[in-house]
Amino acid sequence: MNRFIKLLAYATVVAACQIAAVHAEEIVVIVSPQNPATRMFTEQASQFFLGKSPMFTPVDMPESSPVRAQFYQKVTGKDVSEVAAIWARLVFTGRAAAPVVYRSSAEVKKAVAANPRAIGYIEKSALDDTVKAILAIP
Repeated sequence: MNRFIKLLAYATVVAACQIAAVHAEEIVVIVSPQNPATRMFTEQASQFFLGKSPMFTPVDMPESSPVRAQFYQKVTGKDVSEVAAIWARLVFTGRAAAPVVYRSSAEVKKAVAANPRAIGYIEKSALDDTVKAILAIP
């Protein structure tokens, strides 16, 4: 029985590592090819995605998206619920409009490509020439 418990614990750790590896794909911040920006720092991206600067119009992934959770944790140091609370305050006070939420990376790319002021994020594997990557988040 003791050997079975050790084997089960080992299998659980291996499965957790595999899940983490799947969700740890590199993310890129994207803008329209018509946007003059060529590079951005993480701190700048954080400002746009937390509503602290109107220079870009952020677009977002669904709250349930693992990419969204990973993006906000790495770029802002906040989880999805903290970010939602920040946007709720901004919207309530009339200081900003919340980002439009799209269902997939393909929809985010399409929205960003169509709007030179838009900024979004997608998995690096979804990147193509319809948008321009200005920041890579490992």
